[in-house]
Amino acid sequence: MSISFEKLPPNFIISSDETYATLSIPLEKSENDDREYRLIILPNELEALLISDKETDKSSAAIDVHVGQISDPSNLQGLAHFCEHLLFMGTEKYPKENDYNEYLTKHNGTCNAYTGIDNTNYYFDVGHEHLEGALDRFAQFFICPLFNDDCTDRELKAVDSEYKLNLQEDGWRQFQLEKSLSNPNNPYSQFGIGNLESLKDIPSKTGLNARTELLKFHDKFYSANLIKLVVLGREPLDKLNEWVVEKFSIVKNKSIPIPVPEGHYPITEKELGSQISMKPVKDNHGLEITFPFVDQQPHYNTKPSRYISHLIGHEGVGSILSLLKKKGWANRLNAFSSHQYVGFEVFKISIDLTEEGLAHYEEIVIICFQYIEMLKQGGVKEWIFREVQSIASIDFKFQEKYSPSYYASELAVYMQRPYPRELILSSPHLIREYDPNLINEELNYLCWDKCVITLSSKLLKGFDKKEKWFSTEYKFEKINENLLKAIQNPGLHPDLKIHPSNIFIPSNFEINKLENVTPCTRPNLIKDTTLSRLWYKKDDTFWIPKVEAHFLIRTPIVHSTPLNFVKTRLYIGLVIDAFTEYAYDAEIAGLIYYLYIYNDGIAVSVQGYNDKSPLLIRKIVEKMKSIQFDPNRFQKVKEDLKRKFDNHSLDSPNYQAMYYKSCAIMQQFWTHKEKSKLLEKIQCEDVQKFYPTLFDQVMFEGFIHGNMSRDDSLDMIKILEDILKPSEEILKSQLIGNRSVCIPDGKKFVYSMDVPDEKEINSAIEYYVQIGDKMDRELRAKLALLGQISEEPSYDQLRTKEQLGYLVWCMTEETTGMMAFRIVIQSEKDPIYLENRIEEFLIKLQTIIEDMSEEEYKKQIASLISKKLEKPKNLGEESYKYWYHICSGYYEFNKVEIDVSNLRKITKSELLEFYKTYIHHCSPVHKKLSIHLKSKNLALLKRFNSTDIKKLHALVSSHGFESITEDELKGAIDILKVQCAGKEIREIDVEIKKLLLKKISEMNSDQEESKEMEIILDKLCKDIIIEDLLLFKSRMKLSPDAMPVLPWNNYYEN
Repeated sequence: MSISFEKLPPNFIISSDETYATLSIPLEKSENDDREYRLIILPNELEALLISDKETDKSSAAIDVHVGQISDPSNLQGLAHFCEHLLFMGTEKYPKENDYNEYLTKHNGTCNAYTGIDNTNYYFDVGHEHLEGALDRFAQFFICPLFNDDCTDRELKAVDSEYKLNLQEDGWRQFQLEKSLSNPNNPYSQFGIGNLESLKDIPSKTGLNARTELLKFHDKFYSANLIKLVVLGREPLDKLNEWVVEKFSIVKNKSIPIPVPEGHYPITEKELGSQISMKPVKDNHGLEITFPFVDQQPHYNTKPSRYISHLIGHEGVGSILSLLKKKGWANRLNAFSSHQYVGFEVFKISIDLTEEGLAHYEEIVIICFQYIEMLKQGGVKEWIFREVQSIASIDFKFQEKYSPSYYASELAVYMQRPYPRELILSSPHLIREYDPNLINEELNYLCWDKCVITLSSKLLKGFDKKEKWFSTEYKFEKINENLLKAIQNPGLHPDLKIHPSNIFIPSNFEINKLENVTPCTRPNLIKDTTLSRLWYKKDDTFWIPKVEAHFLIRTPIVHSTPLNFVKTRLYIGLVIDAFTEYAYDAEIAGLIYYLYIYNDGIAVSVQGYNDKSPLLIRKIVEKMKSIQFDPNRFQKVKEDLKRKFDNHSLDSPNYQAMYYKSCAIMQQFWTHKEKSKLLEKIQCEDVQKFYPTLFDQVMFEGFIHGNMSRDDSLDMIKILEDILKPSEEILKSQLIGNRSVCIPDGKKFVYSMDVPDEKEINSAIEYYVQIGDKMDRELRAKLALLGQISEEPSYDQLRTKEQLGYLVWCMTEETTGMMAFRIVIQSEKDPIYLENRIEEFLIKLQTIIEDMSEEEYKKQIASLISKKLEKPKNLGEESYKYWYHICSGYYEFNKVEIDVSNLRKITKSELLEFYKTYIHHCSPVHKKLSIHLKSKNLALLKRFNSTDIKKLHALVSSHGFESITEDELKGAIDILKVQCAGKEIREIDVEIKKLLLKKISEMNSDQEESKEMEIILDKLCKDIIIEDLLLFKSRMKLSPDAMPVLPWNNYYEN
């Protein structure tokens, strides 16, 4: 194929066969990056970045199409998102609708996609041996997608389900509200997610068909010149080059310009100077100041917004946040610029307020403008710019690898930006030029008359409007005159100052890399006393000047009572709060600390550049040992923690189902409600007296991994010993872990509760099948293999085909002494109906395994082995793997090798026997716990006395009971009003469903459907309903505690 390259950028050379052109100069990359890169352009103007990584376990590819939500027609809002969904439902070459997902799953792969404001991004990863097959399937979506008519309604429902998933999420609600209140003449104001109303109901009224319009949309915008492709594999660049030319050159080029709205800016004079007050779902108080800002992408060399956001978002001495915390008005602050689409960017100051801060929000706005005024009057400081520039340079120099699919996805987005092509890898990160004039110009965009203020709290009054798509209550008005006058001439605040220089910027990058080193497969135990145990592994793989230092302070006090647990949470929150000013410099310089409750104590970790890590760990532990609480900050931290506890009841139903499953299964588990109640009575002096007792009797266990010597590592754990100075040793009997509840053989339990959020339309289920002790290694391997085989068909059946809900997860789980098989679904349907569909799928799973050819079966094993043998991609991933084994109490560092060995031995007949014994619901040893979270909006009981039988009939049908008539329903309700008098709520609900099912079963002539109804009736009768989780747990046996798999002396260094 010989086509002329009419629009070839500079420095590209056309290949001898004229099938592609190559960038002739090398791409600037990190010094730590050992991958090879090549940038090519095909004759159809499709640009592709090829990456050869000889060490990668997974290959990947990503495509970014420069079209997104702002290209939606006004009468088909959400069309770009719908296109993203339907695109993957088969192609002319691979017509089977789940062929792509099936291929990836069988070869250790995954895929995903998202629709942005002005782009749509598709990406996948796959076992490195199978890149070509995956790439060929991927290419076809951009050449000959079928957009199957059969799939249209299902994927419209999937889009609608995704929309409903986010209905009660405050982030989505605020984003859509701000968009809806922007300039209505700009498509930015539209509804980008889409739902059945915007994509089906509204268009159909004007004679439009969503699929027909989608075909037009795809034909218009999916053009090769708007596509950026990234391909990463083990293969040499020449082979990747060959595949890309072969597979992507026939993508059509329509030579269209980047779709950008013309003539109407999203935020005009009409919108500026406005205040939006909105009612959130969760009990949080927020303030956000939004400024229309300069598009930063053309300023890739200078990045002025980095300088500005660094100062306004600073958390150290003299900062906005420091002052607001001293006044008791705020807990957190963030400042950033956010690119929306070409030519449109916003700068935001986002503040998490206390309740007192909400009452003083106008003064907070004034303080923000006083800080901005200070920056304008003081001029740009070159030393601050050089610090920001230096940190960016250091981070890029020692950039580590991460997930290949995310890397490919990210690079495809970067390729859409106006960077010189040789700087695609570096320009997102490096700041090359100091331009104080440009920084000053952009500071002037942060102006009193060029902003929009958004307030968010349930305590606000006067909401008089509702946003169309999310029903968010709000009030829209002009900023009051007094506030406008105050921010027009804010003056300076004496407590606001420029922060001092950053002492944590690293300067020592010595690594002492050794050649031809065989990496160790586990850490060594280099200290083992009654007080301390230290694991150590010198970095022998990544050779970067970083360290991961993790310490677990085992103290029995934390989990001895729920009150002590809550006091410890408060204590940790107060330490973090008091340490913010000091630690922030370390954080922005690439050295981060974490402090949190973990298992049998308190965990403290430091991660990042090793140069200043001992200093940071010392300062943290000193603060932990000697902190004196400020009573005012105590009240604010307590208030913040109380809101967090209470807001958990408003988490999405699927997370609540998983939470209550953990509550039922874990021996020691206090609910958020219980903790919230205990928190109310705790006073500052209680925690001040309590926290020293945490360190009276402790044992330290640490793990240090990275660019640190053995001696320096021993010195680091000594810091904890010397400062905390426990007065007595901890007893072994005090170190028994948090064990798992054992469900008896053959028992099936159901715990059902209403979703607390009155407006949440989704229900959820976690279907949990307990298998046995996780240290039964052969059983563990079989469970893992079943999880691998069931992943794709469960998604295909329950989500894609049955459209039960947007969230369908099938997974395995390991806890102390136990392992399980799990399916989680969030849906508008009733959890009992969902449970039946899950069990129907599990029956089908047996047939899937039985019908699997030996070749297919071996592919599944190979895919799982490939997944387990994936090497860590960076220091953090490797550290997490070892730290997980240490904290688990098993110290099974060779777990992967053992599992892989056992996987190779499992025959198909053995797996089927495992399935029949543990998974099939008719097995005599099947052990099941179902957690049902039921939406109050869908509960049959809520409509028990309803006189509107038509609405109730529609509701029943939505639960899967389509066959029952309105008359049958009315008769059933009349009977139940008599039968259910005096019964408990759950009993009434079950009785309603049983009777409805019986009526359906009686009048249904279809034997197969009738059998299904019998199964549901049988389940309702046989499942044991849990009324009280605590009582349920008290009657169950407990699993074995975790024990080291080897004697301690086997872990000592050789």
